[in-house]
Amino acid sequence: MQLAITSETTAIILDKIEHNLLTVNGHMAWASELNLETLSVRALNPLSNTWCATGSFLGNGTLISSGGNPIVNETGKRLNGLQAIRFFTPCTSGDCDILEDPAHIHLTSNRWYPSSVRIEDGSVIIFGGSIWGGFINSIWGNNPSYEFYPPKNINGYNGERIPSQFLVDTLNGNHFPIMIQLPDGNIFVAANQAAMLFNWRDNTETRLPGIPNGVRVTSPFSAGATLLPLTPENNYTPEVMICGGSTVSDQVNPSNLSSQTPASSQCSRMVLTSDGIAAGWKIEYMPQSRVMGELIPLPDMRILIVNGAQTGVAGYGNVRDQVGQSNADNPAYTAMVYDPVAPEGSRFSSSGIPTSDTARIYHSTATLTPNGTILLAGSNPNYDVSTNKYPTEFRLEVLSPPYMSQPRPTYSGLPEQINYNSTFNISVSLPQDTDGVSVVLMDLGFATHAVHMDQRLVKLVSSLSSDKSTLTVTGPPSARHYPPGPGYLYVVTDAGVPSFGHKAIVGTGASPPVNLGAIENVNNPVKPPTDPPAPTPTTGEGSNVATTEIPA
Repeated sequence: MQLAITSETTAIILDKIEHNLLTVNGHMAWASELNLETLSVRALNPLSNTWCATGSFLGNGTLISSGGNPIVNETGKRLNGLQAIRFFTPCTSGDCDILEDPAHIHLTSNRWYPSSVRIEDGSVIIFGGSIWGGFINSIWGNNPSYEFYPPKNINGYNGERIPSQFLVDTLNGNHFPIMIQLPDGNIFVAANQAAMLFNWRDNTETRLPGIPNGVRVTSPFSAGATLLPLTPENNYTPEVMICGGSTVSDQVNPSNLSSQTPASSQCSRMVLTSDGIAAGWKIEYMPQSRVMGELIPLPDMRILIVNGAQTGVAGYGNVRDQVGQSNADNPAYTAMVYDPVAPEGSRFSSSGIPTSDTARIYHSTATLTPNGTILLAGSNPNYDVSTNKYPTEFRLEVLSPPYMSQPRPTYSGLPEQINYNSTFNISVSLPQDTDGVSVVLMDLGFATHAVHMDQRLVKLVSSLSSDKSTLTVTGPPSARHYPPGPGYLYVVTDAGVPSFGHKAIVGTGASPPVNLGAIENVNNPVKPPTDPPAPTPTTGEGSNVATTEIPA
């Protein structure tokens, strides 16, 4: 399942083609718009199979969903999604839908389980994945390359996919790589047990120290990851954190793996400066092990760790002792909060965090919402809609951090666009006894398979008037600190209580740069992958997969 907040009152949910009860235009629906206030849904109608895709917002606020899955049901009526690019522009009219033009707008090659990241010019890099499905990547199915949307003519590649050695070296467990835009314009990437700094401007890869203690961190050994808050106090110094994953082998037949193998409880932090890289990863341990756990920054600058399982691996129908069809067992029912600035040894806490009785394992997802709650959705470690022990989960949950029960600040006057290094005023109403406030700008990202594309928190410079009624706020330092696109601004009291997060577009709201020559080259007949054919899985994750590409 894929989930993204699209406005102050709506979210988009993308799923797989299966026998869902919701229908649209006479067929099963696998995408919908969720009203966050009423929790009602409106079916959407993509042309292609969105399952296993990635997603990112462009600088103009349009969501692009890229890659996906072949046809599973309704053959002949739906389109293969492996090369698809889909567009969803949020609207207030209630009639916007997903748009596709596969004859003219598509990826350069098949991508199943890719990742994406928005960069400083408002365009998106789509990175990695496979050219067909399967429990784990392999030399036969690997797509060790990346591309841009809109296409670029760069580094000798005119709109074409660009090779990445990192994606060769990190086989087999490198589906859905972790990608984070950094304030120097480089991209942090982690996959399997490796990490690097990626400079897309000159196509160079600089290897970082590997993930410690043999922990694998990407699908099917999925860990949660996030960029810790960028603040004026830390000089916007980037530090990444990766929690959970697994130490099992990525070289064995999955039938030799077990749903009962403990996941990792390791959390690894690294400051991405010369000194920080030289010092290497700093290790802590969660009170509970997790695979498929999700790390979500909160407006109070702590990190929520939620969802996942304590044993097994991602996927379904593969390991020797499946639970129903699930490759994992022992759900992690209780979320925890991590305070990155608390003394070591006291950073993890579940105090005041409710425990759920709903398993959120494979194909579950979560996101921060504009009002400060956490929306939990999904879980479906099954080939189709199922009532197994871990069934197809249609119920939503809303997790309320303790700050939701406290008196909250409010504000008005947020401009529609926030420009870099520009100042603006907002009117605030603060709870009694509030001495000070901070302002944080958050990208709520796009969540799928425990990976959160583009999420970040940037604390803005602000000053409160003497009568505590007006906040003067300065926009982010640069497009590298906060790439142009949608953002949600929260005013947070000195007690850690946030306001509602109102939406603005960071930057000018312009579309990312377009290179017509690169687009024309992409629209030439699509070259089939040069990799040798691989055996198609007959059971479990990745079975029933076609290799037909979308025609140019």
